[in-house]
Amino acid sequence: MAAAAAPPLCTWLVAADCGADEHHQQHQKLCCDGGSGATFGPRRERRPFGARRRGAARSGMAMSVALQPERLIVEKKRPDVKQRRVVVTGMGVVTPLGHDPDVFYNNLLDGRSGISEIETFDCSKFPTRIAGEIKSFSTEGFVAPKLAKRMDKFMLYLIAAGKKALENGGLTEEVRNELDKTRCGVLIGSAMGGMKVFNDAIEALRVSYKKMNPFCVPFATTNMGSAILAMDLGWMGPNYSISTACATSNFCILNAANHIRRGEAEVMLCGGSDAPLIPIGLGGFVACRALSQRNSDPTKASRPWDMGRDGFVMGEGAGVLVLEELEHAKQRGATIYAEFLGGSFTCDAYHMTEPHPEGTGITLCIEKALADSGAAREEINYVNAHATSTQSGDLKEYEAIVRCFGQNPQLRVNSTKSMTGHLIGAAGGIEAVAVIQAIRTGFVHPNLNLENPEKIVDVGVLVGSKKERCEVKVALSNSFGFGGHNSSILFAPLK
Repeated sequence: MAAAAAPPLCTWLVAADCGADEHHQQHQKLCCDGGSGATFGPRRERRPFGARRRGAARSGMAMSVALQPERLIVEKKRPDVKQRRVVVTGMGVVTPLGHDPDVFYNNLLDGRSGISEIETFDCSKFPTRIAGEIKSFSTEGFVAPKLAKRMDKFMLYLIAAGKKALENGGLTEEVRNELDKTRCGVLIGSAMGGMKVFNDAIEALRVSYKKMNPFCVPFATTNMGSAILAMDLGWMGPNYSISTACATSNFCILNAANHIRRGEAEVMLCGGSDAPLIPIGLGGFVACRALSQRNSDPTKASRPWDMGRDGFVMGEGAGVLVLEELEHAKQRGATIYAEFLGGSFTCDAYHMTEPHPEGTGITLCIEKALADSGAAREEINYVNAHATSTQSGDLKEYEAIVRCFGQNPQLRVNSTKSMTGHLIGAAGGIEAVAVIQAIRTGFVHPNLNLENPEKIVDVGVLVGSKKERCEVKVALSNSFGFGGHNSSILFAPLK
């Protein structure tokens, strides 16, 4: 059988690379020839439509979508939105505390900190020299080696976490081949996008535009991670990214769930990814006077609600969920970890970086999330707070939480950031995983470094320095971002 023609995007990638790489013929072979590999890696000769391709999920993914055009024009009766429930069937993480959902959560339960001195670059001249930095990470099996060298880390983290979530959800290549790919989507956002790729392009431009990476523009945009993952999987459903600073992941998760609720998709990969730990990223947040300078004791630096806090600690990584329509998940025999109940967004419309002094935007967001989910206030007995270890942010959120749920004597509140640092756009993603793991295990993780709580804080509401037993009824996860973006999402055990 004659070899199939390279699909348009693959051809463009090769053509773009030819102008910058002397060994463009090898690159063309890497992108389009037979063999093994991963995203944009080598691919095999095209098989007839309907034939299964082996080894395409994590190894050689064809860039073309194995769907006939006529299949796209199908009229289907719109499902009853009220009957469509959304469940979580897969989780994937790349974090300073591990790259497996169970390893990640066990480290949280043990109270281990992922915050340490920055090793990626020399930051000796910066007033902040600590972060939740990922020390070990491999793209092997996820992205072709040559392409991995050119992609920004935020894209590498995103693709790895996305594929890990598929594995965790039992969505093997064989299972995925049975899915209607027009009803599967990817909505994984990023707050910062490809910062290093863009920064490197600026440095190259100082010499000549001819020295610039031909992929610098597409690899810097926040949407390209979701786009490439969808190309890899052949998923033709909703695909885009949302960038709302530190609220990014929650915005993506709720929008992904709404696509399922409205009958526009059956399966969605969703969450967030960020890799801001480069000089310009660190310097920018230092200039904002937002970061902790507790360099002498990194593991003590992130301390939400503690009187000794002096700013947040940057982190990096990705958190991705597989959301699925309930009946669809049941039909394929998926393990259901939790049910996604609903959520909401609001805007403070007050200040770029400071929360509203009365917390009105946060309170409104929580109340709207309750209304969307149908959950009663008294059912909420666990809140994974945004709490970044900043002076005003921690307290305004705490006040809003108590205002909404203070009458519930079983309420437990914690902050994952006390151990991971703040993963910016990925924060809500890994915190959603922490919430789902709390539902699964019956334990909520401790608040690290809460040694001298603020006077207005009721320590009876906050989880202590050790993990605590908690049979979660309904859990709320908050994420707020620069610009006044507020988001709240809710999960519960499936009933």
